[in-house]
Amino acid sequence: MNNQNLAIKIKNLRNQKGFSQEQLAEESKLSLRTIQRIEKTGTISRGDTLIKITQALNITPDELLEWEVIEDKGYIQQLNWSSLFFIIHPILGIIIPFIMWILKKGKIKYVDDCGKKIVNFQITWVLTLYVLLIPINMWFGEKFLSFPFSFNIKNSIYALIYHFSIPTIMLFLLYLINIVFIILNVRKSRRGLRNEYILAIPFLK
Repeated sequence: MNNQNLAIKIKNLRNQKGFSQEQLAEESKLSLRTIQRIEKTGTISRGDTLIKITQALNITPDELLEWEVIEDKGYIQQLNWSSLFFIIHPILGIIIPFIMWILKKGKIKYVDDCGKKIVNFQITWVLTLYVLLIPINMWFGEKFLSFPFSFNIKNSIYALIYHFSIPTIMLFLLYLINIVFIILNVRKSRRGLRNEYILAIPFLK
């Protein structure tokens, strides 16, 4: 395992334990500066340092050293495709990618970066959707349109057909934009490029 992968692994294990750097330093009986250096560079100069860290994280040294970040473009593509569940229900477009991101975070290259961007974009998209539903509901009096737990793309198509107007066109375009972003980022993933979901509020950093 190279130093950078080791640094990522230790940081991810620390986060999974719910430890801050200060807590890990306390549990391992190492200095905070040592923990910060290891998480930055992945360099462990002494064998007893490795043992202290693994004991604090409740794993063996072999488990730590054998772990390695793998590259899996297929999973990154699936992660992007998973946000298409927003078509069934907007909230699913957040939940499914979030679960896939958490399951492989730190295990597959670029999953952490990609997962955060997708979830941030989908949260931003859902908030925009529900804000847009307020004037549509007020304009047409279709109360079901503004009810978050029952709204889906069928309601959007119904609104576009039976209440054709600028707000309903915007609603339909909002769905189209989401689909286009997903397809563009799947294509980027196939080429090994980083995903980009612009106009997303960075809820997760």
